[in-house]
Amino acid sequence: MARVRLAAQVVDFVRSQAPEPRRRLRRALKDLAAEKGDVRPLEGSLQDYSRLRVGSYRVILRHASAKTIDCVFAERREIVYEVFAEAMLDVLRAGAPREPADDAEDEQS
Repeated sequence: MARVRLAAQVVDFVRSQAPEPRRRLRRALKDLAAEKGDVRPLEGSLQDYSRLRVGSYRVILRHASAKTIDCVFAERREIVYEVFAEAMLDVLRAGAPREPADDAEDEQS
């Protein structure tokens, strides 16, 4: 079973959703620890990342190690890749990547 760490943006995004999408997102994030879910690698400039599909939502993640998955960004499918790519450029311009919240599984409850 993998350890899933959630960035603050992911936690805030999940909390901001209506009850039913929030439940589906939380369930999908918990299932991710058991390596379940619709996960596919991204391509191009985002090739170091994968996405988790949860209905019309996407969670961008990366495998930090064999046993750790960092969920770094979540948004609606229509805009997730553009917004995430822009956010990554901003982080790179600032010079320091942000670390995901440590063991944010408690935040999901």
